[in-house]
Parts: sequence; C-alpha cells; structure tokens
Amino acid sequence: MVHASELMRYEEELMKEGCRLICGVDEVGRGPLAGPVTCAAVIMPLDALIEGVNDSKKVAKKKRERLAEEIKSRAIAWSVVSYDNQKVDEMNILAATKACMAEAVMSLAVKPDVVIVDALKLDIPVRTFGIVHGDAQSYSIAAASILAKVERDAFMQKMDEVYPGYGFANNVGYGTAQHIAALKELGPTPIHRCTFIGNFVSEDE
Repeated sequence: MVHASELMRYEEELMKEGCRLICGVDEVGRGPLAGPVTCAAVIMPLDALIEGVNDSKKVAKKKRERLAEEIKSRAIAWSVVSYDNQKVDEMNILAATKACMAEAVMSLAVKPDVVIVDALKLDIPVRTFGIVHGDAQSYSIAAASILAKVERDAFMQKMDEVYPGYGFANNVGYGTAQHIAALKELGPTPIHRCTFIGNFVSEDE
C-alpha cells in the first residue's frame, strides 16, 4: 500500500516556497459514452494526512466512499462540480473538463495559494501547474480524485435505476460490451453524449 506521505513530494516543494493553501484538482468521466464529467477541488491540511488516500482508480469502492466522507470533514475547503452530457457535447470534452475544473476551484470557500492539477492547464487567476498522472503522485490531487469519483459514481448508480438495461451501475457510462449492445438495441438515453456515440447508433435514432 502507498502511504500518504509518499504522495507529498510536490506539496513539500510548494510548502518550502511558502505556500500553505495548496489546492488539488482532478476530474472523473472524460471517456464515458454517457453521464457528466465531474471535477473536484480540495485544499487539505497537510500536517495530518489521511492514510489510504491514493488515485481513486486504485482504491476499492467502499473504502473510497469512506475516504470521501473523511476528506470532506477534514478539508480546509472542497468543491465538486459536474458538467452534464449536453455541456460536453456543446463544448467538447477537453473544454468542458477545463471549465468544470476552473469552476470547482473558483467555488472554493477559501482562495488557494496555488493549484495543482492532473495534467491540464487552467485559465484561472491563481498560480497553477499540471502534473502528468498527478492523481498517483500528489496527495492533494488524489484526494480530489476520490471526491470526484464518488460523486459521479453515485450519480450513475441513480441513472441505472432511471435507465435500466445499460449497466450504468457497473460501467458508470463507459463503453463496455454490455453498454454498447444496449445502446444498439435500445438507442441512446437523455444522458448519452451524442458526440461520443456516433459509431454505435444510426443517425435516425
């Protein structure tokens, strides 16, 4: 298991520069055929780390949900924002992701000294830099990735009840064989991304 202290290299460098309020930002849901892209921004206290925080993809579901609650309760500030499939279609996924991330940062109750984000550059009035695979290298980004994934997964779980047959509870909108087969048989739902599903549905659907 990766210890939280092993994900502090970037934060420690920034703290040496005098930064205290370090905001981690991450997104979940850039690749799915359905559902929103969800972005989280979080400023964590860095003097008492939460063990188990890691890239959300490497943390089991139940543990992720417990960690999300602990992150929220201990965070200096946190924010989660989702852009729905219509916004993704209108803006394109990269533009929607950047705008969603920026909104998450600007929604924080406390203004950060610096923002570290997984791989992207954001157009915000705060010093920002991107770290490739940041969710696996930064404690703050990993904490944000957990908040974003838990929020989006919970939404897709509800959508599984609203639109049964697509397997949203399991695939959370990603293009699994079951999902694609259902898309071809049942057609798209109102939460499908039209710009993502052209290969799987005919124009008249």
